[in-house]
Amino acid sequence: MKLRSMIWKELWQRPTSMLTSLVAVTLGVAALVAIQNIIVFSEQKIAGDMESLGANVLVLPPSVTLQDYYSADMHGQTMPEEYVTQLALARMPGVENLAPKLCVETMIDSIPVTLTGILPRSEFQAKSAWQGVGMFTNTVGSDRGCCATGVGTGDDDPNSLATTRTIENLGDRDLILGPDVAAQLGAGIGDKLNLFGEEFTVLTVLPMTGTIDDDRMFAHLHSVQDLSEAGPVVNVIEIMACCEDAAGSLITNLSSELPDTRIITIAQVVKTQVAVNGLMSKLSWVFFSILLLVGGASIASVMYANVTERRKEIGTLMALGASRRFVIRMFLGKATILGLAGGFSGFVFGTILAVILGPQLLGVSVQPMPQLLAVGIITATLVSVAASFLPARHAAGLDPCLVFNDA
Repeated sequence: MKLRSMIWKELWQRPTSMLTSLVAVTLGVAALVAIQNIIVFSEQKIAGDMESLGANVLVLPPSVTLQDYYSADMHGQTMPEEYVTQLALARMPGVENLAPKLCVETMIDSIPVTLTGILPRSEFQAKSAWQGVGMFTNTVGSDRGCCATGVGTGDDDPNSLATTRTIENLGDRDLILGPDVAAQLGAGIGDKLNLFGEEFTVLTVLPMTGTIDDDRMFAHLHSVQDLSEAGPVVNVIEIMACCEDAAGSLITNLSSELPDTRIITIAQVVKTQVAVNGLMSKLSWVFFSILLLVGGASIASVMYANVTERRKEIGTLMALGASRRFVIRMFLGKATILGLAGGFSGFVFGTILAVILGPQLLGVSVQPMPQLLAVGIITATLVSVAASFLPARHAAGLDPCLVFNDA
């Protein structure tokens, strides 16, 4: 009988003894694949959000524990809107844009939606106290430099909200919809929607940005304050600041101007996220190592038990002319198949887990990473073969005469 046939026959005739080992190897690979998948695509999402977010400084209520920089206005805490006036009048160098926001949860046709109140540029220009402050000077993503002067173009188009974080005009009963919430409501430009008992007109539907704005609708800040009965308050003040100022004296100046608030910069968030991702990456390798060690120990135990149970069969094979190398190859071949199966099934299970849990738990869209398949298969196979090597040598070292005498 050929070696390959004997290996497959052994696996099919004794599947139960290897199942525990296979599960341990599979779980080890799955843990690595799932966590590494989420980490990689989480970092990609952070990079994309940083490019599209616009604001690089947030002013928040002091009691807020920041969980997600990109949805930091969903904490439910508020602070006086007069802080916006205070910042505008302070005329701090490097402040290019102030964007106060108030988020409330409401329903449209029994569908829960997030309504975000924003102030258009015309509102700043209309306030005599704010005139001449000189903000809104640079569009996000332009090529005129971080602190360039001059008026940004295109802000009369409502779609500019997706790129410049500002809009020129917004009526009291106008709505701007993110693409996801527009699709959910089946609403388009010019449609009428009822909010808080008032009729609003959809001004535009924003282009897809891949950020949390896609799931929101936007209205005039003061309309949201009045209809929700929240009063003259905001959840967050987004600030687009000069890069060097945001990293330097601006934070100190903001803290001095508004001591009863919490100032967060994107650099802090990115640093924290990178540290979290690094910790998750290390933990994934720890889980991977522990589970593979458990799997390796289980494989070794099963192989030793298999050798003990099959002493007569092994002795018969050797008596019929099977060499020690043949016996070793038979056991290691079985271990190789076990490692390949564990590595592949672990990759599949881990990828499915990441694809399901990534969007639900972290809001991260995950795609399969083929390179992890090679890592999982190679590592699982090496562990399986290494764990089976000593039992295989022990089996090859059996003396057929002594085996039959013991019987």
